[in-house]
Amino acid sequence: MTPRDLEALRTHGLTDRAIHDAAQVTGFFNYITRIADGLGVEPEDFIEEWGEG
Repeated sequence: MTPRDLEALRTHGLTDRAIHDAAQVTGFFNYITRIADGLGVEPEDFIEEWGEG
């Protein structure tokens, strides 16, 4: 991310708080997915794949 990227988001109506929140959620999911992969966690059986069903 550069200041130019942030300005592009702001021109689309995102506030600094919204940009911050999106970065936090994205970072958390990135982290937790890597931990789950590293531990060999298998997906739940009852969750349908995206685009199916």
